[in-house]
Amino acid sequence: MRAPHAVRASPSATVRLTALSVLLFVACAHREGCTGDYCGTLVIATAGEPESLLPPVITSAVGLAVADQLFLKLADIGLSTNTVGDEDFQPQLAERWEWADSVTLVFHLDPRARWQDGRAVTALDVAFTFDAYNDPAVNSPFRSGVRAISAVTARDSLTAVFRFRKRYPEMFYDAVYHLRILPAHLLRAIPRDQWRSALFGRRPVGDGPYRFVSWKAGEQLELAADSAFFLGRPHLRRVIWRLTPDLQVAVTQLVADQADAIEVLGPPDNLKRAQGAPQLTLYPYRGATYAYLGFNLAANGDSSRPHPLFGERELRRALVMAVDRERLLQNVWGDAARVPPGPMPQLWWIWDPETRMLPSDTAQASRLLTRLGWRDSDHDGVRKRQGNRLAFRIMVPTTSAVRRQYARLLQEQYRSLGAEVELDEVEPSVFAQRAAAGRFDALLISWNADPTPTSSIAQTWTREGIGRSNYLRYVSPAFDGLVERASAGAGRRAATQRTWRQAIELLNQDAPAVFLFAPQSVAAVHRRVADVTIRPDSWLALLRTWRIPADRLIDRDRVER
Repeated sequence: MRAPHAVRASPSATVRLTALSVLLFVACAHREGCTGDYCGTLVIATAGEPESLLPPVITSAVGLAVADQLFLKLADIGLSTNTVGDEDFQPQLAERWEWADSVTLVFHLDPRARWQDGRAVTALDVAFTFDAYNDPAVNSPFRSGVRAISAVTARDSLTAVFRFRKRYPEMFYDAVYHLRILPAHLLRAIPRDQWRSALFGRRPVGDGPYRFVSWKAGEQLELAADSAFFLGRPHLRRVIWRLTPDLQVAVTQLVADQADAIEVLGPPDNLKRAQGAPQLTLYPYRGATYAYLGFNLAANGDSSRPHPLFGERELRRALVMAVDRERLLQNVWGDAARVPPGPMPQLWWIWDPETRMLPSDTAQASRLLTRLGWRDSDHDGVRKRQGNRLAFRIMVPTTSAVRRQYARLLQEQYRSLGAEVELDEVEPSVFAQRAAAGRFDALLISWNADPTPTSSIAQTWTREGIGRSNYLRYVSPAFDGLVERASAGAGRRAATQRTWRQAIELLNQDAPAVFLFAPQSVAAVHRRVADVTIRPDSWLALLRTWRIPADRLIDRDRVER
């Protein structure tokens, strides 16, 4: 029996059917609450998952990206990313501010600001937030960023007063950038040593442009626009983070038109895939990320003792020189990244290619190891000294294909030198826990840095960061002093840059890490999304102004309940 012929519609009928479908879809969207430009769903593909949505305890980039849609700062940095003075900052919770004297900053809150349970945002919330970020029980990674603020008090319900220990160029930045204001009435009763596991971190109540809707572990996290948001209703009705196991999966979803946006495409292969997807627009921006192989200077799991290998400065120097950083970079990134001259992303103004680093020189590294007594006396390929093998483990997260690739290449380079390296590939949550506890030999880590070196370097490389983001337990009073000097002179560019170079060169000589790559960032966003503006330090900072016009809605814009 022959199959019946397909019925073919005429071209004009097809156009009429398509137009009718669009009208029906838009009509359906209106019934679901979409009006004008306030419509549509943005699906963001991302690798990994937040550990919490309670701002002071967040360490992941995706966690902060979500939290910034839920919680406001007093003011936020402008598109210039200038951190000196207050001229380029944009009001958020504070409608205005003034300097009462050289070390006293007064913020006047916008009386329209509300928590999403209906309570007013007050100056008591601001004082509570500062106290929480400073509390050792919370142990916030941002604590060092507010170290120069001596007190925050509430003059009245809408007036918060910040007092600083001294005057310096980035005072305003320190007062606003890290402090995402918290609801005191919802958090005061929760013991602060339990904040990392608090239910509030899984079901937050904020004051931002979006409300929390749901979080299904390992799958997706959803926010909905707050139509009553006092600074203006967000254009996108829903934002969904599609949680994927790694970047490759996230890019695959994006290219297959199962998602609308991604923060960074990563290495060249992903960039080529995205360039071949006609529905995507690429947005290059200055990279805020750098990555390194870091050596734990304390014993694995016991910070009271030096590491049996990495506690020795000359051994660390040999291991740094043994790495051909440019060869690794070309192998993985091609021209899409650069070898950083120290702990810095391309975003920072202190990037200085003239900064002295230890050379990549395997012959010199080999001679130094031999001089230190490390020899392959039994010819099994591994150097030994006093019966101990030159052997260690590198911890790397399973969600980063780039870092896993680097880990394997480093393993090979070290093997040729006579060092035995094993890889610990662990889930991101395990990686974060072990890094914070010092339970590793070496780790491959990347940081999404602040727009200024002052707070980032203090958090990650000085004594103030011990127990928080200084996972390597690197301590150098001389380095700390130079960082302090550079931070105090941030308004005098030439002299300050010389001080920063001195500090970075000293750190490079101490060799706590091998600085591997600092990529240029490229985001990808579906062409149907209009008014996309990306701020280099925080790609979704202006998300509430992005929009999907009604004539560009597609199936995933439907609200499924």
